[in-house]
Amino acid sequence: MSVDCMNARPGVEVASLTDVGCQRENNEDSFLYWEPVDDEDFQRKGRLAVIADGMGGYEGGQEASRLAVETVREVYDHVFRGDPKLALLEAFATAHERIQSYAEQHPGLHGMGTTCTALVIRGLQLSFAHVGDSRLYLVRSSHISRLTRDHSYVGRLVESGIVRPEDAEKHPQRHILTAALGAGTEVAVESGEQGVTLQDSDDLLLCTDGLWGVVSEEEMEAAVTGHAPAVCCAMLVKLARQRGGPDNITVQVLRVGHQPQA
Repeated sequence: MSVDCMNARPGVEVASLTDVGCQRENNEDSFLYWEPVDDEDFQRKGRLAVIADGMGGYEGGQEASRLAVETVREVYDHVFRGDPKLALLEAFATAHERIQSYAEQHPGLHGMGTTCTALVIRGLQLSFAHVGDSRLYLVRSSHISRLTRDHSYVGRLVESGIVRPEDAEKHPQRHILTAALGAGTEVAVESGEQGVTLQDSDDLLLCTDGLWGVVSEEEMEAAVTGHAPAVCCAMLVKLARQRGGPDNITVQVLRVGHQPQA
């Protein structure tokens, strides 16, 4: 396994790792970390991280997740007008349309779609947008909290009190999504009621269900706490593979460090 340690400006340390897992032939996950090249642009737009888990067969899933992360980056960069959340929402809407258009042009890929979770860090302000069941976690002072909710059938059962949260990860229908980019005429994007102010030494963890489906939140917290992001990524993917790796596994960790003065 080769961990991708992203080249980030001072203030954040970033590492990512994706793995096909033990039971799939192809990797339908995609991810990216992006910063504007221009320093003035960077001050305005901040840092962007995106993760996506495609569905709809080998080619369809790969194309959907690739289209999602590339479109979110492109549109966020070009439509940004001062509000990261609004730019992310517009980027997700465009990605949804592009995936549907691609499927129409390639009938064999009918049903393609993807989860997508994206975050922006601007200074110490965190914004995010989310569709599907990939997840965004915040680890602060050795405590992990999930910032996204799963857009899935089992997620609805948990919210209605029918299924206990601790049973959801093992539920046989946990992979049935109720929302995805490319699926349905409209897509409801979750973006949080308000932004999150980050603190020094906070960790943000993005992951697909190939990780959280077999690795507990407590184990994620333990891996993040006290380890560099690259080590953390390698530990978590190794643990998921040791437990059978039934799906593609992708994890991205961003550690907030000392913020340079503006």
